[in-house]
Amino acid sequence: MGARRTAGVVAGVLSIAAVAAVITVFNLPEAEGSNNPADNTPVPTADITKQTLIDRENHDGTLGHGDTTTISSRGNGTVTGLPAEGATVTRGKAIFHLDNNPVTLLYGALPAYRTLSTGVKGADVKQFEQNLWALGYRGFTVDSTYSWATASTVKDWQDDLDLTKTGTVDPSQIVYTAGAVRVASLSTQVGTVVGPGAAVEKITGTSPRATVALDTSSGRLAKQGATVQVTLPDGKVVPGKIIKVATVVSQGDNGEADTTKIKVTIRFTSAVKSMGAAAVTVAFTAGKRPNVLAVPVAALLALAEGGYGVQVADGSTTRIVAVETGLFADGKAEITGNGLQAGMKVVVPS
Repeated sequence: MGARRTAGVVAGVLSIAAVAAVITVFNLPEAEGSNNPADNTPVPTADITKQTLIDRENHDGTLGHGDTTTISSRGNGTVTGLPAEGATVTRGKAIFHLDNNPVTLLYGALPAYRTLSTGVKGADVKQFEQNLWALGYRGFTVDSTYSWATASTVKDWQDDLDLTKTGTVDPSQIVYTAGAVRVASLSTQVGTVVGPGAAVEKITGTSPRATVALDTSSGRLAKQGATVQVTLPDGKVVPGKIIKVATVVSQGDNGEADTTKIKVTIRFTSAVKSMGAAAVTVAFTAGKRPNVLAVPVAALLALAEGGYGVQVADGSTTRIVAVETGLFADGKAEITGNGLQAGMKVVVPS
């Protein structure tokens, strides 16, 4: 997947060799002299500006909901109910039904791994009690101990779900996720007999995500926490933040070499509506130079003695000033040179 740059952009702070390539690309002229009086023909000029140069590198991406997670059965039985693909399931709702009993979605980082009953203590007890409280149940203390009061409240919860009122919680009755989920696809169908470990469905988060597969040569762009700009299918540009970077190796077919890509996942930092799977363009910041002097790339001159300069227009005369170049972006070049200041005018050969 190739990169697409904004017009006139050359990545990074360039070396002399790289600048030479830029000079060639833009067909920049050689300096012919300095301190020459101007003739009567108007000389095209541009201002030396002080600004922040940002070099953005564009890559194609996909709008979706991020990576999928598989929900598996923890018990034996017949699947009697499944949510629709694309449906959103929230805390306290059934993620599927087994033997006509709901398997309830709860929020938490710790998976259900043991039966909770009176006297059990631990972080999993507190996580479950936090969910019970969030669902509106009271009459117990949220702590790390599964007390008789917790058991009594669990019976009320089980009664509301039309479950047998045991006062204990079997891990096959609940599923923990980080938050509300979206059903991406179903792995089984109603009527299937399943056992522990059988895949039931695949889920994602509910918020849209953008993903980009970068070539390893563009790996410098994949910085977790970095900000990006995403152009949506409707043309709207919204900000995003890189939240995950992963290396993905795809095995080659028929003896071909394996392919390595860097998968970047982006979270939007403003509201974005779900649009299903769609193509987007992601602008990564390849380089940034704040408060630097800049001129149009076409104002650069190749000096006979080597290096580069600009032709400063000063009233009726012009003079050549040698410069060092930095970042190139959006058709402009960062420059430093003796006596150069913002507001000065430089000749831009036509």
